[in-house]
Amino acid sequence: MLWSMDKKAVHFGAGNIGRGFVACFLHNSGYEVVFADVADRLVDQLNTKKSYKVIEVSSEGTREIIITNYRAINPRTNDNNLIREIMSADVVTCAIGRDNLKFIAPIIARAIGMRSSDKIPLVIIACENAIGATDALASNIEHPITTKEHRLDDHYKRARYANCAIDRIIPTQHPDAELDVKLEELYEWVIDRSPFADDAVPMISGVRWVDNVQPYVERKLYTVNTGHAAAAYTLIINKYGISKQDQEEYVRKVIIRISNPHLEDTVERVGRAPLRKLGRTERFIRPASELVETGYDCSALLDAVEMALRFQNVEGDEQSKELAQIIARQTPETVVTGVCGLQPSEMLYPQVLEIVKRVQADRLMA
Repeated sequence: MLWSMDKKAVHFGAGNIGRGFVACFLHNSGYEVVFADVADRLVDQLNTKKSYKVIEVSSEGTREIIITNYRAINPRTNDNNLIREIMSADVVTCAIGRDNLKFIAPIIARAIGMRSSDKIPLVIIACENAIGATDALASNIEHPITTKEHRLDDHYKRARYANCAIDRIIPTQHPDAELDVKLEELYEWVIDRSPFADDAVPMISGVRWVDNVQPYVERKLYTVNTGHAAAAYTLIINKYGISKQDQEEYVRKVIIRISNPHLEDTVERVGRAPLRKLGRTERFIRPASELVETGYDCSALLDAVEMALRFQNVEGDEQSKELAQIIARQTPETVVTGVCGLQPSEMLYPQVLEIVKRVQADRLMA
């Protein structure tokens, strides 16, 4: 199938990742971008200001990209208009956090159900920092409450779901930046080609299309987000056969990226949402568990788990406050199972249990 020259994308989440990363790719590829966001002030700014800047920062200096040809809609107050936009769109993307995917599923499902069967299937890509994010969104869209079972066959003809890996450092922005976004020059956006079969993939400049996106998702999570190159090196090379040279080059780039003095960031932003980051499939527990199960040392990752458990009562971060309450009120066993998702039968369980006991003991002595 061929793509039209008049391309439109609907993007849920007009935050820094949405404006600075996803919308920039789409804009550079000739798409009109319709932002969907529930923040009234942000929607008003986007509709009032007809352009904003994406500022790429590197050791050589900065480069500005002017983003135009966009609009914004608040789905809470204007859901019918948003449904019409999705019905006529080529691509739907989102960057709202994995936990929020269930909230956008109903409106996407309604739009797909009303979409003409003559159109090219709608491409849906969840640009979240999580494994299988698009699959999670698809599960919510295809849930019987959202899409009736007798409509599923027709639904599959109208939509294609592609997982992806996104990789770009976007630090806390200056309070006076308004819509402008400062970010690093380097990036990676890898999208799974397999859902498209004989259909043409969307024309998005700068995207890398692959037959298996899983290695790239895990490489990003376990190298960039985890920050422990040794763990990622062992896991990725043994599990997926990525070459030693390729992984070493990737690690070298990560070190350069996080050392960029021109890209200021805060520990509060990087450390926020500790409950999510301590989850079973996230950046610490999953690689540590796989290392232990295969006979490797994971002490560096366990050190990081302990530091994450001590990230409590940080101003502006609700999860850090919730974590403090959990540590104070629950048994160590409940914390390990409830927060980290580990079961007593798993090899990593006793090591994390000892860490939780130590964190709780230090709290009592404080």
